[in-house]
Amino acid sequence: MDIQQLAPTPVSVPPQTTSVPLRVLSLLLCGTVLLGGLTACGGSGNGETSSPDAGADTTRTIPFDVEGRLAFVRNKDSTVVIDVEIAATDSARERGMMQREGFPDKKSGMLFLFDNEQPRSFWMSNTPVALDIIFVSADSQIVNIAKYTTPFSSENYRSGEPAQYVVEVPAGFADSHGILEGDRVRWRRLE
Repeated sequence: MDIQQLAPTPVSVPPQTTSVPLRVLSLLLCGTVLLGGLTACGGSGNGETSSPDAGADTTRTIPFDVEGRLAFVRNKDSTVVIDVEIAATDSARERGMMQREGFPDKKSGMLFLFDNEQPRSFWMSNTPVALDIIFVSADSQIVNIAKYTTPFSSENYRSGEPAQYVVEVPAGFADSHGILEGDRVRWRRLE
């Protein structure tokens, strides 16, 4: 998770009016910080807003680690194979593509693994790159594709149908490779 860091803004307040404006300013600042702690792309995956991960490092770019390969399959034939980083923990799923400039190349993606199949919801807050978000059922069938998502947006991108896996790829990937709802995915971890 990413907590947006706000720089204090200098405020000039005459001495005789200090008590009331400072209280108001304090309340506004607290409200802004609370609103800034919303979940970014990945989130809890269940459509609910998660609380910020206090241990998340928000000061550096996170490297992309190739941990597996994923194939998009139609009629038992692979249409395209990509390298994936696997987000299998709560913190990795919450972080997603936040603080990343993009993928290493156009045939890279991130695979989110969940313990169960249920409706999923992702958003792009604190995610600086446009994505295609591909929702996949427990039996590996693509149930929905959110194409060309908007960076830094708080719009919810929903699976529509229950999903156990989610694949994030660069925006335009699904159109460029003819990926469709009903296609399937197959993946494996690298050894």
